[in-house]
Amino acid sequence: MVDAGVPQDVVTYLGRQPAALRKVHRWCLRLPDTTVKQSHGSPTYQVRGKSYASTMHDHHASGRTELWAKGAPGAQQTWIEEDPDRYYRPAYVGPSGWVGAWLDVDVDWPAIAEILVEGYLDRLPPRAAAAVDGPALVAVLRKVR
Repeated sequence: MVDAGVPQDVVTYLGRQPAALRKVHRWCLRLPDTTVKQSHGSPTYQVRGKSYASTMHDHHASGRTELWAKGAPGAQQTWIEEDPDRYYRPAYVGPSGWVGAWLDVDVDWPAIAEILVEGYLDRLPPRAAAAVDGPALVAVLRKVR
């Protein structure tokens, strides 16, 4: 996998990880102004210097593949109530509204696209977020394989 502008440590990490993490990586990089860096051993995606998603495999020897994404206000509870087998409140960032999603189950990829876009928009300044067509971004992500 070669990604222009992606730090080599992220490329190396993703090359050894499950395909689901590489898919989230491709999706995040389709969102405007997204950058990626290695943070705490995992790829972390940012817009304008603010983190909105992080992916990991075997975090704290869990054996699981997961996504943590910044939730829009109230989104965390909604996602977890809707499907507690797929979504959860992650350690460390859960109290700040982040949503955890298991990527080693039957993944609901359309929902993952929504979660990523929600987090992305939540991290943009209000005026910039208002100028973005969220549903159009979700549609773009759903087309990326």
